[in-house]
Amino acid sequence: MVIVNERIVIVDDEPITRLDIRDILEQAGYEVVGEAGDGFEAIDVCQRQKPDLVIMDIRMPLLDGLKAGKRIIEDQLTQSIIYLSAYSDEADTDTAGRIGAVGYLVKPLSERSLLTTIHVGLARVEHNRQLAEKVEKLSVKLEQRKVIERAKGVLMAENNMTENAAYKMLRDLSMTKRCPMNDIAELIVTDA
Repeated sequence: MVIVNERIVIVDDEPITRLDIRDILEQAGYEVVGEAGDGFEAIDVCQRQKPDLVIMDIRMPLLDGLKAGKRIIEDQLTQSIIYLSAYSDEADTDTAGRIGAVGYLVKPLSERSLLTTIHVGLARVEHNRQLAEKVEKLSVKLEQRKVIERAKGVLMAENNMTENAAYKMLRDLSMTKRCPMNDIAELIVTDA
């Protein structure tokens, strides 16, 4: 058995289906962190567990999988949902796609199809995580750049300098003080 450690929640109103899926997942090395029998339970389990992936039946009593999945995605309780259905319904497929599902499998499930779809869904989770990290880094760099631009403006106004001279002053201060340019810029723009 290969240990992969991804955390998965299974949601289906049929206990035997949940058991079958759990067996497939655990044999493949996935960690099943919760199960639910309806949409309300699914939301609750996802709030507590924050799984990497949710495998969810569409047609369930009380709250169907599409409505529950929409809430789960909106609340960022998981990044990937794979829907299961006994029906190949075009309206359900369209809705699942709009919600952001990474897969839609028609029952009865093939083990190979399920595992392949899970692999793709988890790859999307990793891709989204990497994108979020890049966005965060770019956001920080943008904020730093704004502070440097403001500091250049202050230096230009206070010292009657050109933009290039103000930038050179910031860079030189950064090197001589052995301090990041952004830290120097923040000090310059800080009100006394």
